Amino acid sequence: MDIAAMSMAMNNHQVRTDASLAIMDNIKNVAEQQGLQLMEMLQDSTPPHPTLGNQIDVKL
Repeated sequence: MDIAAMSMAMNNHQVRTDASLAIMDNIKNVAEQQGLQLMEMLQDSTPPHPTLGNQIDVKL
């Protein structure tokens, strides 16, 4: 393999590696944002009713 072909192959590999890292960084940012939104949603939710589900009516 001559120097030009080797240079092109190495450059192509570097471009693919850079693209893969950029995609992974984007995925990480989206996951962090979704996690923060989930935490915010859980904190903003109303607490359950204190007596709901404490008694069960059974008729025979």
